[in-house]
Amino acid sequence: MDTLLNNLDIFTTGFKNTAILFVVSAVFALILGTIVGGMRVSPVPVMRAMGTVYVNIVRNTPLTLIFFFFVFGYPKLGLAELSYPVLAIIALTLYTATYVAETLRAGINTVPLGQAEAARAIGLPFMQSLSLVILPQAFRAVMPPMISVFIALLKNTTVAAGFSVAEAGAIRANLSERGEPAIVVLLWVAFVFVVLVALLSAIQHHFEKKWQVTR
Repeated sequence: MDTLLNNLDIFTTGFKNTAILFVVSAVFALILGTIVGGMRVSPVPVMRAMGTVYVNIVRNTPLTLIFFFFVFGYPKLGLAELSYPVLAIIALTLYTATYVAETLRAGINTVPLGQAEAARAIGLPFMQSLSLVILPQAFRAVMPPMISVFIALLKNTTVAAGFSVAEAGAIRANLSERGEPAIVVLLWVAFVFVVLVALLSAIQHHFEKKWQVTR
């Protein structure tokens, strides 16, 4: 306990920044992933192709390489200067959005074909059919795997520690300078991550029970 209590400032700052990275990246990844997922099932070939290319390229690229591009390559493009935390959010968003898109696409495929046909029969165009009829059912169907995607995102935030972002992954390095035992620090970091993952799992179970009753 001494390691935790004597360095509460470092732990608090690290996990606060982790929470910011996670929440902001999760929101943007959900938005972008929903758009890309819609493109993947679009009746327009160009839209499907764009979604497929984006997902296949980004999802098959290691997250560390995406971070390397934004930290070392982006500044050379001569665009607006962005801080490391903002670049980390962009990298995490673009990477996670591909998994959100594929998870959502799987959920869309579970919606009975008759639902889409009924929507078209009453005159709804594709976008309205998708947003009003198909997506609400798809989100309910993919809640467990979607939470798994966000759990992976939470753990992926530790990659940012290697790129000068002071989050939970950097706690061990910071405390090693204070002479704290590395194994104890890592155990505390791991414990907090286990608690956070358990919290996400509890949210998942809550919505599963709620929507199961609704269905």
